[in-house]
Amino acid sequence: MSKLQERLAAGEFVVTGEIGPPKGTNIAPVLHEAEEYLKDTVVAVNVTDIQTAVMRNGSMALCHMLIDRGIEPVYQMVCRDRNRLALQSDLLSAAVLGIENVLSLTGDHVVMGDHQDAKPVYDLDSVGLLKAMTILEEGSDLGRDMKGNPNALDGAPTFFKGCCVTPCGANPEAQAIKLEKKVEAGAQFVQTQAVYDPKTFETFMKRVEHLDVPILVGIVMLKSAGMAKYMNRSVPGVQVPKNLIKLLSDAARGDREKVSTEICGNLISEMKDICQGAHLMTLGWDHCVPDIIEAAGL
Repeated sequence: MSKLQERLAAGEFVVTGEIGPPKGTNIAPVLHEAEEYLKDTVVAVNVTDIQTAVMRNGSMALCHMLIDRGIEPVYQMVCRDRNRLALQSDLLSAAVLGIENVLSLTGDHVVMGDHQDAKPVYDLDSVGLLKAMTILEEGSDLGRDMKGNPNALDGAPTFFKGCCVTPCGANPEAQAIKLEKKVEAGAQFVQTQAVYDPKTFETFMKRVEHLDVPILVGIVMLKSAGMAKYMNRSVPGVQVPKNLIKLLSDAARGDREKVSTEICGNLISEMKDICQGAHLMTLGWDHCVPDIIEAAGL
């Protein structure tokens, strides 16, 4: 059982972080950030998988390197780039490398990225990937594969399976129904897309409380008012309130990091009684994580 699973099962409020592999082979700066600012402050660290369809180093390799440094990873897997053969194979590879936490994602379309002529796969979606993990796990030692062959595996993996949800989007009911399908498919924990409206989030949490699955509220650090406005225009399901944009607008350039840290801490403080944790997406400002946790009163 992973540390993340143990802490959530114990009813603790947990905090997870997130890092992205570099576009290239220079992995040292990312590892330094993780060891210096995340290792002793968060329970686990998500590693993004070709985020926003921009080609970069792989998630699995960085997850393995985090384990070697005593940091528990959450292996993000997107369905955009691999068919069910490759997805199952990568899951088995992850298990062999000691990766336990896996977050199932459908993945941003290639039109968003830097290789728009790439061919998207989407053989499975996030629900299908969760089902694939559940199938691979079946049996104590000899699991099945997606083809349904009994005793198809010489050794079955065990994962702590996660998924994502967008609680503050235009159609929260559709998101709730999709989350129900994900939990039915095997999801054991949930990390949300960015949330900046505690009241809307609380309404969503009441809608899905029957699922009895731990939900970690996602918070993206806002580096500027311009970034907040861009998210409102361009990121589906994310809405930054005007009062937060004003705080960032009024802040001097040198104070924006401090203001953003306080915003994150205050949001967590407001929502920590209605969820089971927080997922911090700091976008390179990992050094702010200890201060965010302190500001949240955790």
